[in-house]
Amino acid sequence: MRINKISGDCIDSDNTVEGAVPAVGPNGEVYVSWAGPEGIVFDRSLDKGSTWLADEIHVDPMPTGWDYAIPGIYRANGLPVTTCDLSNGPNRGTIYINWSDQRNGSDDTDIFLSKSTDGGNTWSNPIRVNDDAPGKQQFFTWMTIDQTNGYLYFVFYDRREHDDESTDVYMALSKDGGQTFINRRISESPFQPNAGVFFGDYTNITAHNGIVRPIWTRFHKGKLSIWTHLADEKDFTTSVAPESDTSQSLSFESYPNPSSDEVYVSYKLHTRAVVNLSLLDTKGNVIKRIITDEKKGYGKYVERIDPGKLNIPAGVYILQLEVDNTVTTVKQLIVRE
Repeated sequence: MRINKISGDCIDSDNTVEGAVPAVGPNGEVYVSWAGPEGIVFDRSLDKGSTWLADEIHVDPMPTGWDYAIPGIYRANGLPVTTCDLSNGPNRGTIYINWSDQRNGSDDTDIFLSKSTDGGNTWSNPIRVNDDAPGKQQFFTWMTIDQTNGYLYFVFYDRREHDDESTDVYMALSKDGGQTFINRRISESPFQPNAGVFFGDYTNITAHNGIVRPIWTRFHKGKLSIWTHLADEKDFTTSVAPESDTSQSLSFESYPNPSSDEVYVSYKLHTRAVVNLSLLDTKGNVIKRIITDEKKGYGKYVERIDPGKLNIPAGVYILQLEVDNTVTTVKQLIVRE
């Protein structure tokens, strides 16, 4: 049964109708939106799919279309995701549509949300989900609702901390029906996609009773892999110090320890800070500066060190992490097989 009135051109671009992700309403309504020649449009059925609206309802013009370019990505799109609040919370029955587009510039892709509280008859103006300053890329979004409380969760790729194609993964949470958002980086380290490799657009996320599971694709060292993050609501409710407060409670470790080849250094920041990481001998002499005065945001980071390339003998070494004015160290044992 065809439900769209405005046809597409079937060439897998802006004028093609795509992105139809259906949702169910609290009384069994069937809701669906998609993108195409008219931007983002919405349709509904109140009789289990037997009949639909005579004309689609316009949600957003999506001025730059759903097919756009992201540096380093073989194919990108901002196709919409539709969901409906079935919880017993204050926003029960609200319909949400999540997408991304480049209305703010080809170098400033953003994540957007629009909502309807009257069954899809009218829609809010686009609400920006990513909370960084303008000028960075956020793309490949997906959205879900924790139907036990009505909280909205989002997952998307994000380059707010980088000036190149390095890519992180972020989640966002809204506890008030899309009025405000809390953003958190969930990937341990950035990766570098390759425009010559089909990366896919396969992010997704599910949530229930405070347990949240996003999923995404990562391309690293020529290999594609699938990742998740064991998240829960507490990841977002923990307060983050403002940027003027540079105090840090550092979580810093190295592994494996001892190691004969590669060493990974893991640390977590609780606010934006300037980071230095060095490898020292036991006398305090710097052998290698791994990170020098890099500005990094909230989140967990993992750095890789290859002792073999440093041409250092077996023995005990010191890894020193400096975050603003806070310095912490760990001992690292290097062995030779």
